Amino acid sequence: MRVTGNSFTSSLMDQLNQLAARQYRLQNQVSTGQRITAPEDDPAAMQQVLNLRADEQTQQQFSSNIGNLHDRANASYAAIQALQKISSRVGEIATLADGTKSPTELQSYATELTQLIKQAVDVLNGKENGSYLFGGTASGQPPFTIATDANGNVTGVTYNGNTSVSEVDIGDGVSVSADVPGANTTGSGPRGLVTDSRTGADFFNHLISLQNHLLANDTASIAGTDRGALSKDEDNILFHVSNNGAIQTRLDAAASVASSKSTALDQQISNKADADMTDTIVKLNQAQNSYQAALQSSGRIMQMSLMDYLQ
Repeated sequence: MRVTGNSFTSSLMDQLNQLAARQYRLQNQVSTGQRITAPEDDPAAMQQVLNLRADEQTQQQFSSNIGNLHDRANASYAAIQALQKISSRVGEIATLADGTKSPTELQSYATELTQLIKQAVDVLNGKENGSYLFGGTASGQPPFTIATDANGNVTGVTYNGNTSVSEVDIGDGVSVSADVPGANTTGSGPRGLVTDSRTGADFFNHLISLQNHLLANDTASIAGTDRGALSKDEDNILFHVSNNGAIQTRLDAAASVASSKSTALDQQISNKADADMTDTIVKLNQAQNSYQAALQSSGRIMQMSLMDYLQ
């Protein structure tokens, strides 16, 4: 078969270009440590890597969600603990305010109780990351407002939130809420922190009742009504302390799972995409030697062809 000079030159250039491209690809793998940098390197493996990276991004989002929920749960826990301390002191006042106390002493307790009510409202109007903690999904406004009379005594505390809470994904098909509505009188849904019709809790109204009975020196009503009502409030707050702890434990477990999955996905991506450096360097040396050999042999052939032409 006769090979023309033009076809030889064209074939030579194609071979040299292929060898140069192979050197470039292997040199890039050595430099980056990545076996796959473009779909054409290994289409099937590239698709697998893209799928794995999408899964990894999902796990990273779960981890971010868990961290945000942890922050909110911690802030809620601090507020609930503060509320529990107020409840404990209120219980002490209700116990101390018996028939042996003078009107002056009862008035003093009433003054303290008024301040405790205001303190509780301040606690429950707390924020985390710019969002109110205990207003349900209506977290853009203070959940509680307080009303007082001309003497500064509390006449009412109004709940401005709702009974819905936002849930956030922390795993595949798993969502959790770290929020607690301040009040729930619907008989269903999440349990209210200070008011819940299912448990008989109605903390602020019970506190106002105790305040008014103290102001009226009505120790009989304190013993017969207020103490029992406040006991229900204390039990309800204790429930929320325990529930918050359970949520944080669950978030800890979910964080561990998300971290383990992310680590496993990292390893899978590495197995698919990372270059075997020893093998890649050997192949690069082979490609460089092949390229040099091709240049040398083509040079000799071209020289011989030229001499034949001159003769």
